[in-house]
Amino acid sequence: MLFFCLITSANAYQTTHYATAFLGPFNASNANFTYNITPQSYLVHTNIETFGVFGTLYPFKAEYQTTGNINKNIFMTTGYRSASKSRFNTRKKEMFYDEKGKPTYRISNKNGSNKKKVEILPPPDNIHTTDLQTVLAEIIVQFTKMGFCNARMHVFDGKKNFDIIFNDEGKEDIISNEFSPFSGKAIKCSFYADDLGKNYDDLIFQITPSDPIYVWILKDKKTNYPFIAKLEKPSTILGKLIVYTNKLEIKE
Repeated sequence: MLFFCLITSANAYQTTHYATAFLGPFNASNANFTYNITPQSYLVHTNIETFGVFGTLYPFKAEYQTTGNINKNIFMTTGYRSASKSRFNTRKKEMFYDEKGKPTYRISNKNGSNKKKVEILPPPDNIHTTDLQTVLAEIIVQFTKMGFCNARMHVFDGKKNFDIIFNDEGKEDIISNEFSPFSGKAIKCSFYADDLGKNYDDLIFQITPSDPIYVWILKDKKTNYPFIAKLEKPSTILGKLIVYTNKLEIKE
């Protein structure tokens, strides 16, 4: 079985999740999340946009893209960019890395202002960091190879260093509904952020060991590749967050 998983994970493939998110009483946003994996490289791309009543109250759309290399099972980011637009602001950010995968500088601008370049000092804890978007793709690749979620991944978001910690939570049946056609016995995992004792004041650090995010992983019946069928955070300031994958595309 392990041999089969290692052979499978060596192939190049692309997985796209199309999802809808509920936040409290609102069917709040649509999103697509794509990761393109080869034996030597990866690309992760996400689009999200609010709609309906929630979109009227809080119009927001964003695009995120990460590229990187894979060397001896280590994900090394080589480029990251994001662009977002809300009711009052537009923001863009791009991160640049050296040949060893260490972040060197970022360029950002807000509302079309002059681009701001900030050099990133290379402290030891920036070695082997990844960006936050890559984390879910990285855990799926680990799960494909090894069949479990337990992991600690070091992240640098351009300003802060922190860890994302994944834990296995056993197996759980999920059933299809009007928002998702997927069902079956899923592997349930949780993850939270560890700010490494630096007491950051940020939304991501409200994802704690007592209030983590949960993901349910199924295997595609045709290709046997795992995918995230459902994501949930039981508590936010607006109520429960639930994200359902409603369509899946896997290309080999």
